[in-house]
Amino acid sequence: MAQSSDKCHFICALGREVSISAAHLKFWPVFIIGLIADLVSKSVVFKWISGLAPQRYGVIDGFFQFVLVENRGAAWGMASGKTMSLIVVSVVAIIMVFFIFLSTRKLQMVVVIALGLFAAGICGNLYDRIFNEGKVRDFLDFYHGDWHFPAFNLADSMLTVAVALLILVTIFSPTSKTENTESNSDSNI
Repeated sequence: MAQSSDKCHFICALGREVSISAAHLKFWPVFIIGLIADLVSKSVVFKWISGLAPQRYGVIDGFFQFVLVENRGAAWGMASGKTMSLIVVSVVAIIMVFFIFLSTRKLQMVVVIALGLFAAGICGNLYDRIFNEGKVRDFLDFYHGDWHFPAFNLADSMLTVAVALLILVTIFSPTSKTENTESNSDSNI
């Protein structure tokens, strides 16, 4: 019983609305630490692996390795070679994230964290596009046999986690359940 109470406490804490000052105390560290972690990890791994032949390092044989991949496109190589378009989309996206964060007066903790992760992920990959000849540095490679999931980086991971958090908060939000209950009761009238 105590374990389910702990889960509820954690989920309830993430779903609660926070003050503007509390939102800033969460958003900026998530953004800054996430951006630094992404840029440092790319730099360290690329310097380290570039000295190896072949340019890969197995971590868990048959499952995970570090590799050097420079992606000229977006996710899974989409829009490959469209560097200027991807830069513009990234700039617009980061402006939207900052606008949403700075203009919204009532934010849930999970949304604040998701926005911080979005900002860090967008800026990390935008940095690469601008300062690495339009190529985003990817180095995390999960695979099985000859099948490889497309290589990715920490920025991509942060973007994925941010999307997952927003999906979860949408599904499990008490307000959406309340609205659904109210709309169902209205239709019974």
